[in-house]
Amino acid sequence: MNDLELIFNMLGERATTEIARAKDAIGFKENKDAALKGGNIAGDARKKLEVETKKKVISSDNYINEAEKEKRKRLKNK
Repeated sequence: MNDLELIFNMLGERATTEIARAKDAIGFKENKDAALKGGNIAGDARKKLEVETKKKVISSDNYINEAEKEKRKRLKNK
């Protein structure tokens, strides 16, 4: 996962949490609905970024295993 994938993942999770809290979701069905809405928010944001940059966000990178120095070097060269 690269940094953008992590960011969009966190956006989806946080949006889901906020929606569930706002609707006082209880039980599987209500929380599933909140999760779908939260995922759609993150998915829409990802797609908009891809349109603007003309680059895919999804990659086969593994962000955690790469040394911080190498990540910065790679990002600087882009």
